[in-house]
Amino acid sequence: MKVLLIGSGGREHALAWAIAQSENCDQLYCAPGNAGIESCADCVDIAADDVEALVAFARDNAIDLVVVGPEQPLVLGVVDRLKEIGIPAFGPNKAAAQIEGSKGFMKDLCAKYDIPTAAYARFSDVDGAKAFIDAQGVPIVIKADGLAAGKGVIIAETLAQAYETVEDMLSGNAFGEAGHEIVVEQFLDGEELSYFALADGESILPLTSAQDHKRVHDGDQGPNTGGMGAYSPAHLMNDALEEKILTRIIEPTIAGMVKDGHPFTGVLFAGIMVVDDEPFLIEHNARFGDPECQTLMLRMQGDVLAVLDAAAKGQLDAVKDQVSWSSDSALCVVMAANGYPGAYQKNTVINNLDDTAEIKNVTVFHAGTAKNDAGEIVNIGGRVLGVTATGKDVQEAQRRAYMGVNKIDWPDGFSRTDIGWRAV
Repeated sequence: MKVLLIGSGGREHALAWAIAQSENCDQLYCAPGNAGIESCADCVDIAADDVEALVAFARDNAIDLVVVGPEQPLVLGVVDRLKEIGIPAFGPNKAAAQIEGSKGFMKDLCAKYDIPTAAYARFSDVDGAKAFIDAQGVPIVIKADGLAAGKGVIIAETLAQAYETVEDMLSGNAFGEAGHEIVVEQFLDGEELSYFALADGESILPLTSAQDHKRVHDGDQGPNTGGMGAYSPAHLMNDALEEKILTRIIEPTIAGMVKDGHPFTGVLFAGIMVVDDEPFLIEHNARFGDPECQTLMLRMQGDVLAVLDAAAKGQLDAVKDQVSWSSDSALCVVMAANGYPGAYQKNTVINNLDDTAEIKNVTVFHAGTAKNDAGEIVNIGGRVLGVTATGKDVQEAQRRAYMGVNKIDWPDGFSRTDIGWRAV
């Protein structure tokens, strides 16, 4: 098969790494890719949101399957355009991608199909939102309706902060178009985990769990980021909880999307809050998580390309017995540029990556990297590397991952020092 992978982050490097190992993969392209993805795919200089150029490349190069990594091209309808010219794609079409592209759409789906989630209301006017906040009290959660790179969620601890957040979002100052409508919802006090399942429109293939670390600093302090690290499986996951997540959240979502006329194909990534052993849906995403994907790809056993291809073609039932999971834990530590998620310097040189690769069971996935004129690895993004390790338990995976981090010579970067802390 000739495969085109869309994206340039750590998630895409992990997917490329896994897809390239498939016996069915004859040629792997990645658009636009990064300096790490170059080791396992041919990188193509097309932006991930340039839908027409991506479709033209797929057509001109007789691509057999397109795997869409990030959410933006899904929401823009790249899968629809590929389908029009007869090229299968892994990921939901534009209508189904609303499940991530609009927080309000997702919450309304929950209300319609009795999927457990926090109480909420949708607003496009400041006064209405403030009145709802007054009635609910604080803490309260305020979300931009549209895509905001994983940062469009504010937990307001005071009424003043809640009012300010509402005004910033609805004015367009905070998140632009993404914040022109907002969702205000009840604060759930529990522990968060991520759960992943594949869908081919109707059939479901449950995958596994992970736990992300969104806050920038140790101890889950500081502003939200796109994710500073993750490990899999989540320490609080057990068979009883997984059954509740599947029967109360994943299955009703997929069935509801079919009933509403936009069946979901691809990976459904459910953000779950567990409160007193009961799961509540925080959000649905329409793609693999980043950095959760890095841990999943190290634990997944089987031909990843065959499974993604089957999901894209409505044939998941044929490959369900081909997927298993290592009993090992996997843990990913994200190294980010100093200043992230605020302003940061680009094109700073990163050394000693080869030394890290020599540590047993450690793989470094690249995110915001490129090569300068001298051939050195430099950062061009905020989240830059995902140092990922496996071990017999979370403690061993954590120890190995931080051995890798400590080998890397990058004075302009930083990482949290406590990824996996809840499990350890």
